[in-house]
Amino acid sequence: MQKKYIVRLSEDERQQLDVVIKKLSGSSQKVRRAHILLKADADGPAWTDAAIADAFRCRTKTVENIRQRFVEFGFEQTLDGKKRSEPAVPKCLSGDEEAKIIATRLGKPPAGYANWSLRLLAEKVVELGICQSVSHETVRQTLKKIA
Repeated sequence: MQKKYIVRLSEDERQQLDVVIKKLSGSSQKVRRAHILLKADADGPAWTDAAIADAFRCRTKTVENIRQRFVEFGFEQTLDGKKRSEPAVPKCLSGDEEAKIIATRLGKPPAGYANWSLRLLAEKVVELGICQSVSHETVRQTLKKIA
């Protein structure tokens, strides 16, 4: 089958990939991408996608995606990966709200309870109007920061 995305590396790019592989610098994903790019080089070994996938224990789709990224976005972005433009999950609570949750946790639990449970604390936070809604998991993560 004719490949749509052909990888042709310059001598400088090959040397950079060799350095990454020999020093194992960067993440394991970066090292794997370096291996795949070297083996996919049309002017070098020119392995098939199936052979590369088998050698580096990945799917052929992974090899195809790396080829495509190299052609469309260039060497640097392919090797280093795409940088996120914003954090994966926006912060739910402000620092002031977190402080109020912690203060509530340090207070006495309601009558009939010996300790605060995460769900009970989440309900109390909403009841007090500290925030409109909060899950017990968010409360847990907030409290874990101070522990």
